[in-house]
Amino acid sequence: MAVAVVDPSSTEITTLIQHPVLWACAAGVFAVVILQSVIYFRAIRKAAPAAGLTPAQVTSSVRSGAVAAIGPSLAVALIAVSLLPLFGTPAVLTRVGLVGSAAFDVAAAGISAGTQHAQLGGPTYTQKIFALAFAAMTIGGLAWMLSALILTPILSKGDATLRKVNPAVMAIVPTAALLGAFFTLAFTEVVKSPAHLVTMIVSAAAMGVCILLAHKLRRPWLREWGLGIAIIVALAAAFFMTAA
Repeated sequence: MAVAVVDPSSTEITTLIQHPVLWACAAGVFAVVILQSVIYFRAIRKAAPAAGLTPAQVTSSVRSGAVAAIGPSLAVALIAVSLLPLFGTPAVLTRVGLVGSAAFDVAAAGISAGTQHAQLGGPTYTQKIFALAFAAMTIGGLAWMLSALILTPILSKGDATLRKVNPAVMAIVPTAALLGAFFTLAFTEVVKSPAHLVTMIVSAAAMGVCILLAHKLRRPWLREWGLGIAIIVALAAAFFMTAA
Protein backbone atom coordinates (compact mmCIF):
# COMPACT_ATOMS: atom_id res chain seq x y z
CA MET A 1 0.00 0.00 0.00
CA ALA A 2 1.45 3.33 -1.07
CA VAL A 3 2.06 6.03 1.49
CA ALA A 4 -0.66 8.68 1.24
CA VAL A 5 0.18 12.34 0.73
CA VAL A 6 -1.61 14.54 3.27
CA ASP A 7 -2.70 18.05 2.24
CA PRO A 8 -5.25 19.61 4.64
CA SER A 9 -6.66 21.90 1.95
CA SER A 10 -7.03 19.19 -0.68
CA THR A 11 -10.50 17.90 -1.61
CA GLU A 12 -8.93 14.61 -2.73
CA ILE A 13 -9.75 12.75 0.48
CA THR A 14 -9.18 9.27 -0.93
CA THR A 15 -5.48 9.50 -0.12
CA LEU A 16 -6.31 10.26 3.52
CA ILE A 17 -9.31 8.04 4.25
CA GLN A 18 -7.31 5.01 3.07
CA HIS A 19 -4.13 6.04 4.91
CA PRO A 20 -1.95 3.10 6.09
CA VAL A 21 -2.03 4.44 9.66
CA LEU A 22 -5.82 4.22 9.71
CA TRP A 23 -5.65 0.66 8.36
CA ALA A 24 -3.16 -0.27 11.08
CA CYS A 25 -5.43 1.21 13.76
CA ALA A 26 -8.45 -0.65 12.36
CA ALA A 27 -6.49 -3.91 12.33
CA GLY A 28 -5.47 -3.32 15.95
CA VAL A 29 -9.07 -2.73 17.01
CA PHE A 30 -10.26 -5.90 15.29
CA ALA A 31 -7.42 -7.88 16.87
CA VAL A 32 -8.57 -6.73 20.32
CA VAL A 33 -12.19 -7.65 19.53
CA ILE A 34 -11.20 -11.12 18.33
CA LEU A 35 -9.07 -11.67 21.44
CA GLN A 36 -11.93 -10.54 23.68
CA SER A 37 -14.31 -12.92 21.90
CA VAL A 38 -11.97 -15.85 22.44
CA ILE A 39 -11.59 -14.97 26.14
CA TYR A 40 -15.36 -14.65 26.57
CA PHE A 41 -16.08 -17.97 24.86
CA ARG A 42 -13.51 -19.74 27.02
CA ALA A 43 -14.96 -18.11 30.15
CA ILE A 44 -18.48 -19.18 29.16
CA ARG A 45 -17.49 -22.80 28.72
CA LYS A 46 -15.53 -22.76 31.96
CA ALA A 47 -18.39 -21.24 33.99
CA ALA A 48 -21.16 -23.29 32.35
CA PRO A 49 -21.02 -26.29 34.75
CA ALA A 50 -21.35 -24.01 37.78
CA ALA A 51 -24.48 -22.48 36.21
CA GLY A 52 -25.93 -25.91 35.49
CA LEU A 53 -25.50 -25.60 31.71
CA THR A 54 -24.48 -28.53 29.53
CA PRO A 55 -22.08 -28.14 26.58
CA ALA A 56 -25.05 -28.67 24.25
CA GLN A 57 -26.95 -25.81 25.89
CA VAL A 58 -23.95 -23.53 25.63
CA THR A 59 -23.54 -24.37 21.94
CA SER A 60 -27.25 -23.77 21.36
CA SER A 61 -27.10 -20.41 23.11
CA VAL A 62 -24.08 -19.27 21.10
CA ARG A 63 -25.73 -20.41 17.89
CA SER A 64 -28.93 -18.57 18.77
CA GLY A 65 -26.96 -15.39 19.42
CA ALA A 66 -25.10 -15.75 16.13
CA VAL A 67 -28.31 -16.23 14.17
CA ALA A 68 -30.02 -13.34 15.96
CA ALA A 69 -27.10 -11.08 15.02
CA ILE A 70 -27.48 -11.71 11.28
CA GLY A 71 -30.38 -9.30 10.75
CA PRO A 72 -28.94 -6.33 12.66
CA SER A 73 -25.54 -7.01 11.09
CA LEU A 74 -27.02 -6.79 7.58
CA ALA A 75 -28.59 -3.45 8.46
CA VAL A 76 -25.25 -2.16 9.76
CA ALA A 77 -23.49 -3.46 6.64
CA LEU A 78 -25.89 -1.59 4.34
CA ILE A 79 -25.34 1.63 6.28
CA ALA A 80 -21.58 1.09 6.26
CA VAL A 81 -21.50 0.68 2.48
CA SER A 82 -23.32 4.00 2.06
CA LEU A 83 -20.77 5.75 4.28
CA LEU A 84 -17.64 4.37 2.61
CA PRO A 85 -17.30 7.26 0.08
CA LEU A 86 -17.44 9.78 2.95
CA PHE A 87 -15.21 8.24 5.59
CA GLY A 88 -13.30 5.37 3.94
CA THR A 89 -13.08 1.71 4.88
CA PRO A 90 -10.86 1.92 8.03
CA ALA A 91 -12.95 4.65 9.67
CA VAL A 92 -16.25 2.93 8.87
CA LEU A 93 -14.99 -0.43 10.11
CA THR A 94 -13.88 0.94 13.46
CA ARG A 95 -16.73 3.41 14.06
CA VAL A 96 -19.92 2.01 12.50
CA GLY A 97 -18.87 -1.64 12.34
CA LEU A 98 -17.77 -2.04 15.96
CA VAL A 99 -18.30 0.58 18.62
CA GLY A 100 -20.26 3.32 16.92
CA SER A 101 -23.77 4.33 15.95
CA ALA A 102 -24.32 5.38 12.34
CA ALA A 103 -26.88 8.02 13.32
CA PHE A 104 -24.60 9.52 15.98
CA ASP A 105 -21.45 9.34 13.85
CA VAL A 106 -23.02 11.05 10.84
CA ALA A 107 -24.57 13.72 13.08
CA ALA A 108 -21.27 14.34 14.89
CA ALA A 109 -19.37 14.50 11.61
CA GLY A 110 -21.94 16.89 10.13
CA ILE A 111 -21.83 19.20 13.15
CA SER A 112 -18.03 19.28 13.20
CA ALA A 113 -17.96 20.03 9.47
CA GLY A 114 -20.56 22.76 9.95
CA THR A 115 -18.35 24.53 12.48
CA GLN A 116 -15.91 25.06 9.60
CA HIS A 117 -18.68 26.07 7.19
CA ALA A 118 -18.17 22.87 5.24
CA GLN A 119 -20.47 20.08 4.12
CA LEU A 120 -19.85 16.34 4.17
CA GLY A 121 -19.24 15.10 0.65
CA GLY A 122 -19.49 18.59 -0.83
CA PRO A 123 -16.90 20.74 -2.58
CA THR A 124 -15.70 22.03 0.80
CA TYR A 125 -15.08 18.52 2.15
CA THR A 126 -11.30 18.67 2.44
CA GLN A 127 -8.83 16.41 4.21
CA LYS A 128 -8.88 18.83 7.14
CA ILE A 129 -12.68 18.52 7.43
CA PHE A 130 -12.44 14.73 7.29
CA ALA A 131 -9.88 14.78 10.10
CA LEU A 132 -12.16 16.98 12.23
CA ALA A 133 -15.19 14.79 11.49
CA PHE A 134 -13.31 11.60 12.32
CA ALA A 135 -12.02 13.15 15.55
CA ALA A 136 -15.56 14.15 16.56
CA MET A 137 -16.85 10.63 15.91
CA THR A 138 -13.98 9.07 17.83
CA ILE A 139 -14.29 11.36 20.85
CA GLY A 140 -18.01 10.62 21.05
CA GLY A 141 -17.38 6.88 20.95
CA LEU A 142 -14.65 7.25 23.56
CA ALA A 143 -17.11 8.98 25.89
CA TRP A 144 -19.49 6.03 25.59
CA MET A 145 -16.76 3.51 26.34
CA LEU A 146 -15.45 5.49 29.32
CA SER A 147 -18.98 5.84 30.68
CA ALA A 148 -19.43 2.07 30.52
CA LEU A 149 -16.04 1.55 32.14
CA ILE A 150 -16.81 3.92 35.01
CA LEU A 151 -20.49 3.14 35.55
CA THR A 152 -20.32 -0.67 35.31
CA PRO A 153 -18.54 -1.17 38.68
CA ILE A 154 -20.92 1.33 40.32
CA LEU A 155 -23.99 -0.43 38.92
CA SER A 156 -22.52 -3.80 39.95
CA LYS A 157 -22.38 -2.64 43.57
CA GLY A 158 -25.97 -1.50 43.32
CA ASP A 159 -26.92 -4.87 41.86
CA ALA A 160 -25.29 -6.69 44.76
CA THR A 161 -27.04 -4.45 47.32
CA LEU A 162 -30.45 -4.99 45.73
CA ARG A 163 -29.94 -8.74 45.63
CA LYS A 164 -29.28 -8.73 49.37
CA VAL A 165 -32.43 -6.73 50.04
CA ASN A 166 -34.70 -8.64 47.67
CA PRO A 167 -33.32 -11.15 45.11
CA ALA A 168 -36.59 -11.08 43.17
CA VAL A 169 -36.04 -7.41 42.31
CA MET A 170 -33.02 -8.15 40.12
CA ALA A 171 -35.06 -10.77 38.29
CA ILE A 172 -37.64 -8.13 37.41
CA VAL A 173 -35.48 -5.04 36.80
CA PRO A 174 -33.47 -6.38 33.79
CA THR A 175 -36.64 -7.67 32.14
CA ALA A 176 -38.41 -4.36 32.71
CA ALA A 177 -35.42 -2.44 31.35
CA LEU A 178 -35.34 -4.55 28.18
CA LEU A 179 -39.09 -4.20 27.67
CA GLY A 180 -38.83 -0.45 28.16
CA ALA A 181 -35.93 -0.11 25.74
CA PHE A 182 -37.59 -2.19 23.02
CA PHE A 183 -40.93 -0.42 23.53
CA THR A 184 -39.25 2.97 23.16
CA LEU A 185 -37.46 1.90 19.98
CA ALA A 186 -40.62 0.36 18.54
CA PHE A 187 -42.84 3.34 19.44
CA THR A 188 -40.38 5.73 17.83
CA GLU A 189 -40.71 3.85 14.54
CA VAL A 190 -44.42 2.94 14.41
CA VAL A 191 -45.59 6.55 14.64
CA LYS A 192 -43.74 7.47 11.43
CA SER A 193 -46.25 5.94 9.01
CA PRO A 194 -48.84 3.16 8.62
CA ALA A 195 -46.17 1.11 6.82
CA HIS A 196 -43.97 1.21 9.90
CA LEU A 197 -46.85 0.09 12.11
CA VAL A 198 -47.81 -2.80 9.82
CA THR A 199 -44.17 -3.86 9.55
CA MET A 200 -43.80 -4.03 13.32
CA ILE A 201 -47.08 -5.97 13.75
CA VAL A 202 -46.11 -8.45 11.03
CA SER A 203 -42.64 -8.99 12.47
CA ALA A 204 -44.06 -9.50 15.98
CA ALA A 205 -46.59 -11.98 14.61
CA ALA A 206 -43.88 -13.87 12.73
CA MET A 207 -41.74 -14.11 15.86
CA GLY A 208 -44.74 -15.27 17.87
CA VAL A 209 -45.55 -17.97 15.34
CA CYS A 210 -41.94 -19.21 15.37
CA ILE A 211 -41.93 -19.45 19.18
CA LEU A 212 -45.33 -21.19 19.19
CA LEU A 213 -44.30 -23.71 16.55
CA ALA A 214 -41.00 -24.35 18.32
CA HIS A 215 -42.95 -25.22 21.46
CA LYS A 216 -45.71 -27.24 19.77
CA LEU A 217 -43.51 -29.14 17.33
CA ARG A 218 -40.55 -29.38 19.70
CA ARG A 219 -38.22 -27.78 17.16
CA PRO A 220 -35.71 -25.62 19.11
CA TRP A 221 -34.13 -24.42 15.87
CA LEU A 222 -37.30 -22.43 15.13
CA ARG A 223 -36.70 -20.41 18.28
CA GLU A 224 -33.06 -19.89 17.34
CA TRP A 225 -33.92 -18.75 13.82
CA GLY A 226 -37.02 -16.85 14.91
CA LEU A 227 -35.47 -13.38 14.84
CA GLY A 228 -33.91 -13.93 11.42
CA ILE A 229 -37.22 -15.21 10.02
CA ALA A 230 -39.11 -12.30 11.58
CA ILE A 231 -36.71 -9.80 10.02
CA ILE A 232 -37.09 -11.34 6.55
CA VAL A 233 -40.89 -11.38 6.87
CA ALA A 234 -40.84 -7.77 8.10
CA LEU A 235 -38.67 -6.67 5.17
CA ALA A 236 -41.07 -8.35 2.75
CA ALA A 237 -44.03 -6.64 4.42
CA ALA A 238 -42.28 -3.27 4.28
CA PHE A 239 -41.50 -3.77 0.59
CA PHE A 240 -45.10 -4.55 -0.32
CA MET A 241 -46.43 -1.71 1.83
CA THR A 242 -44.17 0.87 0.20
CA ALA A 243 -44.68 -0.55 -3.29
CA ALA A 244 -48.46 -0.48 -2.96
